[in-house]
Amino acid sequence: MNVGHDDLARQVAWVAERYEALVANVQRVVRGKDGVVRLATLCVLAEGHLLIEDVPGVGKTSMAKALAASVDGSVRRVQFTPDLLPSDVTGVQIYDAGRREFVFHEGAVFANIVLGDEINRASPKTQSALLEVMEERQVTVDGIAYPVPRPFVVMATQNPIEHGGTYPLPEAQIDRFMVRMSVGYPGHDAEVEILDRRMAGLGAEQVQPVMSTSDLVHLCGVVQRVHLAPAIKNYIVMLTASTRQLPQVRLGVSPRGTIALAAAAQARAAAAGRPFVTADDVKALAPYVLAHRMLLRPEAELQGTTAVSLLEATVSALQVPTERLVG
Repeated sequence: MNVGHDDLARQVAWVAERYEALVANVQRVVRGKDGVVRLATLCVLAEGHLLIEDVPGVGKTSMAKALAASVDGSVRRVQFTPDLLPSDVTGVQIYDAGRREFVFHEGAVFANIVLGDEINRASPKTQSALLEVMEERQVTVDGIAYPVPRPFVVMATQNPIEHGGTYPLPEAQIDRFMVRMSVGYPGHDAEVEILDRRMAGLGAEQVQPVMSTSDLVHLCGVVQRVHLAPAIKNYIVMLTASTRQLPQVRLGVSPRGTIALAAAAQARAAAAGRPFVTADDVKALAPYVLAHRMLLRPEAELQGTTAVSLLEATVSALQVPTERLVG
């Protein structure tokens, strides 16, 4: 093992330690949902955007707030409503009479972590205001590009069962979320503990930071250095390309999805203390990173087919790489 690999291994071990600290901090609020918290934290390590979709009252916003509060960076919350304007999100040029010039006033997206609550309640025009910043980490107003601070992560929530006063997210925006996940109902013991904590006045507001913004930037940088062997790259591309050939699918996974799956797999490997990605990393994350990027044909949906079931079948049919994964 060379010196460079030794250094990466030490850095990855540090990432794994900080990852566990983040998870433990969020679990002070979100009880009985270890897998959910770990997946959300992985998304942040990969500097990806997170869409939490579930019924009301299961802790979507609490988890997002706790995760955001665990990092000592700038956090802004946006309550998406039908009357929210694009300029409220991105910013606007306002004329300053004293300076005799237009001055840019930053919108809500100028933060390290942006919490978008009930994102599907905003109009399509306002939703579209997020497209550029989620992909390019910048906002263009009157022809001038304004970069947002790094790291930059959007955590959005939406209610999938309530349709009154909501607007479906466009496919272009859904594709920009690295991970879509649900929280689910807690178990009996966890719900009793949630009740006890609420009665004691303990919530996401009491969460204290366990790392700085610069620490998170460093973590994301180390994650990006985790080794992706050629065999794993080929495996990821074969998996995403296979979704475009399925007869039940009218729109398969985009190349953006391929990139997102690779980045998420790197984060999972680093969180486990490994400086290289394995096929197990890819398989474990595929349903959460790829399923929301697939559009099924109406006849497939009527038959009860889901994107997750198609992905599971595709993964089972693909040959797992057997080449050496560590260079």
